[in-house]
Amino acid sequence: MKKTATVVAASGIMALSIGCAAIAQDSSHQGHGAATATAAATAPSKVVDLINAQGQSAGRVTLKQGPSGLLMVVEAQGLTPGWHGIHLHATAQCEAPFTSAGAHINHADPKVPHGLLNAAGPDDGDLPNIFADANGVAKAELFTTRARLAGNYPGQDLMDDDGSAIIIHANADDHTSQPIGGAGDRVACATIKHH
Repeated sequence: MKKTATVVAASGIMALSIGCAAIAQDSSHQGHGAATATAAATAPSKVVDLINAQGQSAGRVTLKQGPSGLLMVVEAQGLTPGWHGIHLHATAQCEAPFTSAGAHINHADPKVPHGLLNAAGPDDGDLPNIFADANGVAKAELFTTRARLAGNYPGQDLMDDDGSAIIIHANADDHTSQPIGGAGDRVACATIKHH
């Protein structure tokens, strides 16, 4: 079967898109599959709803905790066509214009600057850009080792006392300039919290 894959990775953060007709399982991993399925069944997951600045539905993000990091499945709508920055923010508040979500999760001491391509970065909230098609729909899988839903997994706890948020920006993130890579206005938001 023909299989194509595109991978972008930097400092524990990855965007992955795979297209294929079928994927055959390597027989050397058959015993490992049962253990992986059990671990996946007990790992936390959460679905959060995105809203736009008018309070209307803008899609959803499914967060799935893995043993080495967090997988985020983004299904967004109502965006302008093209690339958009997407980041993890420090507070579970989505009051338009979404500045209530605060800055990025960035609890390292000392604080590190923004940018996946910044030699001194990235901060813990940085993620690869997502792309919206001509209809304003974006679908992507993002992976980060810098954030977690719970427990003893790697990264910052997204469901701490004040929760956290996922923010989609109006423009692409250049992954270098400060403070947010020129990503512009916050156009969609989802809260991540216990209730």
